[in-house]
Amino acid sequence: MNKKIILAVIAIVMIGAAVIFTTAFSKKETVATVGNESITKDDLYDMLVETSGADALAALINTKVIELEAEKEKVSVSKKEIDDELATYIETYGGEDSFDAALEQSGITKDMIKDDMKQYALIKKLLEPKIKVTDKEMKAHFEENKAEFNQDAQVEASHILVEDEDTAKKVAQKLAVGEDFAELAAEYSTDAANAENGGSLGYFAKGKMVEEFEKVAFSMKKGDISDPVKTEHGYHIIKVTNKKEAKEAVYADHKDEIKETLFEEKMQTEYPTWLEEKTKEYKVKNSLEKA
Repeated sequence: MNKKIILAVIAIVMIGAAVIFTTAFSKKETVATVGNESITKDDLYDMLVETSGADALAALINTKVIELEAEKEKVSVSKKEIDDELATYIETYGGEDSFDAALEQSGITKDMIKDDMKQYALIKKLLEPKIKVTDKEMKAHFEENKAEFNQDAQVEASHILVEDEDTAKKVAQKLAVGEDFAELAAEYSTDAANAENGGSLGYFAKGKMVEEFEKVAFSMKKGDISDPVKTEHGYHIIKVTNKKEAKEAVYADHKDEIKETLFEEKMQTEYPTWLEEKTKEYKVKNSLEKA
């Protein structure tokens, strides 16, 4: 998610808080006291407007312009589109738990993220007719960035991480007599991020894991389970579930990805001009705008 969009949401939340105080308290009602001194609703509202009001109001105006333009052009975004985009976004965080933890830490809610995704999708649909990406541009981008599209050799693996060698040997013995790797990962692994998921680490290329772990994982065959491997994190038992050989990129395999990348680059350039033009069309009056 674009950091600027997230900041805009936070600003809107702050101005929204000011609106709540406006309606919830009378003009001079006290919202806090410090000793014998009172802080009134107006004090709080004035501070919020002074510190964040201009940016928050600008964000609200932009959102309203986009909504009105989408209504005029009969452009809409379905719930399924938002849910699919959110699922992809959650995946980039490594799953629902990691995503929820990031939200809690930031103070941003899932509904705020979904609102921003909807706004971004509306902007994208509104600007699509104005933006063209040619095959020539796509091929040039591919050639200039070919190394990034090449696929390095990768290993898909799971692991059980424990703190000491005795526990590692105990787990290894259980595996040797046929106990289930995923169940043992859930029971013993100290890597909380993936223990409940059978210890899955997904695919990774060289350079992504600590050296000792990586050296063993890349030497194994699909289906192999390692002896305990000591690293700075503890003792790992590694199971290789799949492998991918290094592969040179082919343009046809990446056309859609490249087109999306170039479109978004052009959209970032086109959007400010488009928004300025539309804002003028709607004759916006902003009382907080600086002269």
